[in-house]
Amino acid sequence: MSKFVMGRRALIAAVAALGLAGPAAAGGHQVLDSIHFLIPGGAGGGWDGTARGTGEALTEAGLVGSASYENMSGGGGGKAIGYLIENADSNHGTLMVNSTPIVIRSLTGVFPHNFRDLTLVSGTIGDYAAIVVGKDSPINSMADLIAAYDADPSATAIGGGSVPGGMDHLVAAMVMEAAGKDALGVKYIPYDAGGKAMAALLSGEIAALSTGFSEAVDLANAGEVKIIGVTADERVSAAPDAQTMMEQGIDTTFVNWRGFFAAPGLPEDKLTMYQDAIAKMYETDEWEAVRARNGWVNIHNPGDEFLTFLEAQETVIGDLMKKLGFL
Repeated sequence: MSKFVMGRRALIAAVAALGLAGPAAAGGHQVLDSIHFLIPGGAGGGWDGTARGTGEALTEAGLVGSASYENMSGGGGGKAIGYLIENADSNHGTLMVNSTPIVIRSLTGVFPHNFRDLTLVSGTIGDYAAIVVGKDSPINSMADLIAAYDADPSATAIGGGSVPGGMDHLVAAMVMEAAGKDALGVKYIPYDAGGKAMAALLSGEIAALSTGFSEAVDLANAGEVKIIGVTADERVSAAPDAQTMMEQGIDTTFVNWRGFFAAPGLPEDKLTMYQDAIAKMYETDEWEAVRARNGWVNIHNPGDEFLTFLEAQETVIGDLMKKLGFL
């Protein structure tokens, strides 16, 4: 059994206790004229997909008049956070998407800010993680990947769209440790967001890619990759042929939350409108289509509930990173 069982079980328990939720209040009328989404990474990553999928559902359901998007890569997400804080007065129409890395990177000191420096709007979804390989790779399962690693560890690099010690790295280390390998011995190569990591996989620079499940589904549907393992408790309908880690004898599961933040000092009435639009979104057919397409789990925890959730994450993730030697 993985030595991360307690850590990941505590994380899953925190998710379950603090927000795995079904549809929220029904809606149908326009709540906001517009929303501008700030995305801390490049195109093709999980943040990008979450912001654009949320914007799609909100606008097509008529809850928001229009949505615009801005990708701002840099500093492992720190550039976008700094921009939102430093330009708070002019960013009251902006929502920034983020996820578990905002906790990780604050713990490691990658950037000086943390979630407490922002206005907490709402947690919205959970996304499992996946390990994928290129469509032409001889690797077809986690057993094949482990065999390749045993034969030549240095030539069996795993890439990800996050910095060393970031979410993709933690997942890769967690999975390999649960498979009986030394997590700190795994060669991890970071890329700025999922698109660049995908290019490295197709070029053969890395043997496998650690990524969000929704990204993996998109790539698999496009015929670019094979999903060789998913960190869910059971198979996910968005990719029913993809085996879980548990099915392959690797005792670990993980779900990464994603949610939205606003600039500090956001007026209370504006915050209420953002939270109202997101709450109403859950009962729309448009949201269900986006959620099902991406294999997301609904996690709805607005405001103070979001703060409680994030503080629990901070504790659990901090313990996990200490076990892995990242703190």
